[in-house]
Amino acid sequence: MFAACSGDDTDTDTGGAGSGATSTSGGGSSSAGDRASGADAGTGTTPGGAGGATAPSDQAGDANSGGRDGSELGPAAVPLGTAEDYAILAKSAISNVPTSKVTGDLGLSPAAASYVTGFSLTKAGTSWTSSQVVGNVFAANNDPPTPTVLTTAVADMQAAYVDAAGRSKPDFVNLGAGAIGGLSLEPGLYKWTSTVTIPTDVTLAGSADAVWIFQVSGDLQLAAAKEMVMSGGAQAAHVFWQVAGAVDFGANSHAEGVVLSKTAIKLETGASINGRLLAQTAVSLAGATVNEP
Repeated sequence: MFAACSGDDTDTDTGGAGSGATSTSGGGSSSAGDRASGADAGTGTTPGGAGGATAPSDQAGDANSGGRDGSELGPAAVPLGTAEDYAILAKSAISNVPTSKVTGDLGLSPAAASYVTGFSLTKAGTSWTSSQVVGNVFAANNDPPTPTVLTTAVADMQAAYVDAAGRSKPDFVNLGAGAIGGLSLEPGLYKWTSTVTIPTDVTLAGSADAVWIFQVSGDLQLAAAKEMVMSGGAQAAHVFWQVAGAVDFGANSHAEGVVLSKTAIKLETGASINGRLLAQTAVSLAGATVNEP
């Protein structure tokens, strides 16, 4: 039994994502939303696979489509540019309710260091330090060349968001009507025209080279004490959550991947992530743990 996504492949906005394209399976044509047709949505199994349609052959090697050579690997990764140098990167604020632990650098621009709160910062030339950060904290009012470096990183973050949102030919559309808890997700390009909720653990199953891109036009919500589980060698650095709305990871939850948010990202008390938090407004933590991949 394979999980199904809806047959709705209408071209709707996910921050620029294209419409679902048709694919071919066994000589028959089906929409991306029917990738795992004939099965019940919301089951705790992998969508697609045997009995599901294969990725369209014209996706191979197309950076703007949902596939590349070897459909089991999913789409090409989203290039982050210099935004990849940061575990947390935001534009308006980075707030923290102590005590959090961040492994990797923090960057804030165009806002100044006064908008990095709850970290007890100590000035160190072109950056700041904090006992809660294994790395450095950079803000737009640090000594040169930090302001210029941050301007480039923020531009790269925004370009990465546009890249992820603009990928066309999704493999799965509106899987589980946006409720993906209990599923095991194979590599691929996923698109939702709604909020995505994860009320129970979700598994990302694939090899170390596999890539997942999740296009979410609404919010992304991970319930308290629930987890994103990686299996088969899957790597957090190859998971991309492009979210047009707000991101909320509940208390004591655990997430995986690079979060590209058009708005804000919030980690509730005790939440953790292996990945990066890249927000075009603010990031807020509360006794949280962030480990860059």
